[in-house]
Amino acid sequence: MPKIVNHEERRGEVVAAARRIILREGIDAATTRAIAKEAGYSNGVLTHYFADKDEILLSALEASHRRIADRLREKLSGRTGLAALRELLLDNVPLDDERAGETGLEVGFWGRSLTSPALLEVQRREAAELRYVMTSLLRSAAEAGEIRTDEDLEDVAERLLALVDGLSVHRLLYPGHVTGERLERLILGEIDRLRA
Repeated sequence: MPKIVNHEERRGEVVAAARRIILREGIDAATTRAIAKEAGYSNGVLTHYFADKDEILLSALEASHRRIADRLREKLSGRTGLAALRELLLDNVPLDDERAGETGLEVGFWGRSLTSPALLEVQRREAAELRYVMTSLLRSAAEAGEIRTDEDLEDVAERLLALVDGLSVHRLLYPGHVTGERLERLILGEIDRLRA
């Protein structure tokens, strides 16, 4: 009797293997051979589930984004306005090993996205969703009288996103200079400047 294979489970194992390699050794180390070995399969098995390495990498990026989105949904549940904005901002910076890994993975994809239309589309779509959530939280805070409303809230969201990206990269590159405490203080200071 032939063995029944759960194709979604096997795809998930390959994507998880790619993610582990990227987190451990960087995106350039995620070759199809390395991914297959990490997943415990032959190179040939990968071709049954993915068209090429780029599709595996794209799936790994989307899986990482889903994990972050799931965690954020839980953290934002029952929160609105500045309280929710605080959680959103702090969750998007590398204050622990998990988020440092996610940030490293994300940064690793930035350069590759500039030459891959499919990766760039995912990056832009995910960034637009984050920007939308952030702008919505800012509007909620403004309506509740928690923040000043004399500045365009989309501009505020863009500034906060740039701050998160910049501080995250600095935290990874210069951890002795941008400590976790300093990073959190800078983020919270920016929230304080928004207050009405």
